[in-house]
This record gives sequence, structure tokens and C-alpha cells, in this order.
Amino acid sequence: MTALSLQSAKTVAIVIAVAFLAFAVISAWVIKNITMKIISIVLLVGLGLGVWTQRTNLQDCADNAKTKVENGIDKGSITCEFFGTEVSVF
Repeated sequence: MTALSLQSAKTVAIVIAVAFLAFAVISAWVIKNITMKIISIVLLVGLGLGVWTQRTNLQDCADNAKTKVENGIDKGSITCEFFGTEVSVF
């Protein structure tokens, strides 16, 4: 499996989170049944929040890896995970 770079994973996370938010707004406008609106909005906002949280965790992992490299603790290839996909940090 091809590893993503840190910057591309962060960009993908932002795009996906915004897409989920946009889809939530569009679906609320299109779906007429109030129950389905609420379920759809909660589901899509939850998915967007999950992606955003993964993005934050990825940034924290990258910051920790950078600190380790700067302090000479780890000199090998450093990877983090983004939804179970390895992301090459350094």
C-alpha cells in the first residue's frame, strides 16, 4: 500500500471534512422528512468530525516525530497512521 505524505493527508482530511459538511447542508435542503434530515445531518457532521479528529491526531504524531528526530532519538523512517493508512512523516 502506498503511504501518503503528511501534507497530502492533511489536505485530504480538510477536503473530506468540508465535503461532508457541504453534503450535510445539501441533504438537509433536499430531504423533506425532518427525521431523515436530522439523522443525515448528525451522521455527516459526525463523519466530518471523525476525519477532522484523525487530522489532528496525525499532526500531533508528526510533531512528536519531529521532536524525536531533532533530539536524535529516532533516525529511521517515521510513519504515522491516518484511518489505518501509513503516512510517511520523514
